[in-house]
Amino acid sequence: MPPDDPFGGLFGDPEELRRRMEEMAEQMQGAQKVAWADNAIKLAVDMTVAGINRLNLQGNADQQAQEIRSAMTNLFPEAVALVREAREGFGT
Repeated sequence: MPPDDPFGGLFGDPEELRRRMEEMAEQMQGAQKVAWADNAIKLAVDMTVAGINRLNLQGNADQQAQEIRSAMTNLFPEAVALVREAREGFGT
């Protein structure tokens, strides 16, 4: 048993244990990034859908389409910013 092993060899080689703990921490951090990115993308989609659902569409199909396009010019940049931040956080 090495003198610097405070656990008396209970967990095997301390360096191997340290390496495995670092790998586990990296995997957990990666999973957190993926979850954050997924949440940000879901928020962008939900925000866009909610904004469109609040529209009180009037007129014929062309007028309604124009109203939706107009709303999207306001909503889309915000949604894109959220997705961009999510992708940057994910490291892609």
